[in-house]
Amino acid sequence: MLVTGRVAEGRATGLHFPIHTESQSMLHLKTWSLAVVACLLLASPAAGQPDPAESPPEKAGSIVINVDQHGRILVAGKAVSLEQLGAILKEKAGQSDQDVEVAIRADRRCQYQHVIGVLNACKVVRVQNVTINADATSEAEAVENPNVLLILVDDLGYGDLSAYGATDLATPHIDRLIGQGMRLDRFYANCPVCSPTRAALLSGRYQEAVGVPGVVRTRCRDSWGFLTSDAVLLPAVMKPAGYRTAMFGKWHLGLGEPNLPNGHGFEHFEGYLGDMMDDYYKHRRHGINYMDRNGEEIDPPGHATDLFTDWTCRWLEGYTDEKPFFIYLAYNAPHSPIQPPADWLARYREKHPDVPLKRAKLAALIEHMDAGIGRVLAALEKSGRAGNTLVVFTSDNGGALHYGANNGPTRNGKGTTYEGGLRVPMCARWPGKIAPGSRSDIVALTMDLFPTITQAAGLSKPQNLDGVSILPILIGKAETLPPRDVVFSRLMPPGRIYALRRGRYKVLTPAAGKPLAMYDLETDPLETTDLSKDRPELFAQLRDALDAHIARFAEVPYRPKGGIAPGEIGPGREDK
Repeated sequence: MLVTGRVAEGRATGLHFPIHTESQSMLHLKTWSLAVVACLLLASPAAGQPDPAESPPEKAGSIVINVDQHGRILVAGKAVSLEQLGAILKEKAGQSDQDVEVAIRADRRCQYQHVIGVLNACKVVRVQNVTINADATSEAEAVENPNVLLILVDDLGYGDLSAYGATDLATPHIDRLIGQGMRLDRFYANCPVCSPTRAALLSGRYQEAVGVPGVVRTRCRDSWGFLTSDAVLLPAVMKPAGYRTAMFGKWHLGLGEPNLPNGHGFEHFEGYLGDMMDDYYKHRRHGINYMDRNGEEIDPPGHATDLFTDWTCRWLEGYTDEKPFFIYLAYNAPHSPIQPPADWLARYREKHPDVPLKRAKLAALIEHMDAGIGRVLAALEKSGRAGNTLVVFTSDNGGALHYGANNGPTRNGKGTTYEGGLRVPMCARWPGKIAPGSRSDIVALTMDLFPTITQAAGLSKPQNLDGVSILPILIGKAETLPPRDVVFSRLMPPGRIYALRRGRYKVLTPAAGKPLAMYDLETDPLETTDLSKDRPELFAQLRDALDAHIARFAEVPYRPKGGIAPGEIGPGREDK
């Protein structure tokens, strides 16, 4: 079936969707109008790539673009990135004095939205409200499992992106990612510190349920988590469904078997096993090298942020498999030590000479991380797979105020159950599925990303999850989630801290052993006025709900038998 349309002075004919050219587009197509020829291949489901024999003939002033079942872009049989496609189109426009014709052929298993994504990303035309004749490929027939790139950063404050209001730093690559998808304004980390949030992210469950209520550390007397033997992590679900799985960066869920990445579903791991690094260049903690590649210790030179970026880009550039992939990229930036590369700090201070050094160092570290993420996204586009890749970005907890973090219009920061410790930036991009520039104010947690990703991948919902899929929100099929209580917790000596949110109200423990307080987040977003005595009945309801949550996981062990987990340092050896 051939569907044609002509763009002239911003009006389309022959197609049931409005199109307009962009006079200041990336391609600078001058005064040429653009004729769009969309050709959908109605091949059998077994077909892999579009049949070149049936491609519309290419002539002067025309170009044939093939989109295969994985969303990869092919021109003249060669895979190209969106950026390269833009350059090709620009050159084609410059060679012809006639209208430029674009013929797009898509494998029937490729989502038609990916075709539109090609045009959107290249900024040739902007297309909305696409209607295809009924005998074209149906949505059910066309769905192809997306690739997934999950990016988690460490200790990024809610206000420490320029898209979230920061005025003393620039994060253009993350900002662009946010603008290309949906931003969630009330997204929360499961915990105000690292390991528990990572456990919730990868298990889809509350961290207490899988044995990680606190931070996993080198010294056994200060380590508060050990994954339970029945914990099923996200890569272990994606891999049997046909996904290739890879992780780069900070693991922080175990220092030895059975709690290493390769044993939990990652086919490839290249990163850091421990908690914080004592130095971004030496990659040690307490003098121990935790850099690892698939179970083998490695000792690469370089800044950790650059290494994690390089490894991810290299993997993407070398990926030739037909299967979709799941990549988990976990930066340890901008966690302490606040150690940006010297040249990044120098450039920052040149631009912001009046910013105090403490803040300048953190801002430079964030800008350096943003540049790394930009490189990864560029490698994804160069691979030709960006059109069929769900990219998710968030942080493991709020920023540390004592290092100069900006948590925006919230109270306190990392380590507390106030909003500043829990509310984090989050966005998701999926071309053709998630509307660019969209926003949502639903309350969602890190653990919700597990079922969201599995649903996007077309997998059956795993059993016993605490998280709920937010995919209907992301793709515009729903605006709200069913009502639920959400709970936040952290085990820390001498006890635990908790928070529970129900709608606009939240109860929390300000510190271990302190009594609960209650706040109305709608009228009191900075959590300044305790309502526990003013609303005793509501307070009792929330307190009882929190007590029930605590009782639910009270018997789940968080230390192995014997008290020392593999890889940890036991008593008597801790100072050696």
